[in-house]
Amino acid sequence: MANLNGKTALITGASRGIGAAAARSLAKAGAKVVLAARSAQTITELAQRLDDEGHHALAIPCDVANYQSVEAAMRFTQDSFGSVDIVVNNAGVIEPIARIEDSDPLSWDLAIDINVKGVYHGVRAALPIMQAQGSGTIVNISSGAATSALEGWSHYCASKAAVLSLTRVAHKELAGSGIRVIGLSPGTVATDMQVAIKASGINPVSQLDPNVHIPPDWVGKAIAWCCTDDAQEFDGDDVRLRDEEIRRRVGLI
Repeated sequence: MANLNGKTALITGASRGIGAAAARSLAKAGAKVVLAARSAQTITELAQRLDDEGHHALAIPCDVANYQSVEAAMRFTQDSFGSVDIVVNNAGVIEPIARIEDSDPLSWDLAIDINVKGVYHGVRAALPIMQAQGSGTIVNISSGAATSALEGWSHYCASKAAVLSLTRVAHKELAGSGIRVIGLSPGTVATDMQVAIKASGINPVSQLDPNVHIPPDWVGKAIAWCCTDDAQEFDGDDVRLRDEEIRRRVGLI
């Protein structure tokens, strides 16, 4: 298991799925965690459960599409625990799934605000704190959609391609600063997102048997591993959790 004792982590989209699993895994690895999401009650309850288990956890409502909201979450994390050592940019949406000619421009725009600008906001708001510390790790949740064209997913494929490019640029700019930027492409995960994908009936992903999806806990463990020195060789790119060797290094095999 990763050892993150003494570290503080902020996780966006922490109310469910991968975000909630990341909060649990990072807490079990010894990190103090701040859960950020629009669902204030849900993250507050999850933070309380982690506290009851003996971990250090807090929650703060946050809309990643709004920079001031993300910046406030960063300040809250630093003020509460003294540092921001890890940021997990996880918040993202798959809705609305639609072919381009059927897509709603306002909904498409909102997906980009969350999936792309939300990650940029997380990186941008973390940098002043991490640069002052001289250290930090930023994990951007990516997808195989970053390099694939999938019908009905124009918003999602475009947004994840942008996140991969942002990871690469940030790594290039920050190399040698003590700040790591790494992407994680989990593959298909058994979350509410898969329910929406299945219901759409569009593209081959919607036809997958639910049994092939990995549990969110696997991704949570992979995120914790990404924050260790063992993952440094992948900085500036996406770690692909579908890779058997990566699963072995994470401890899933």
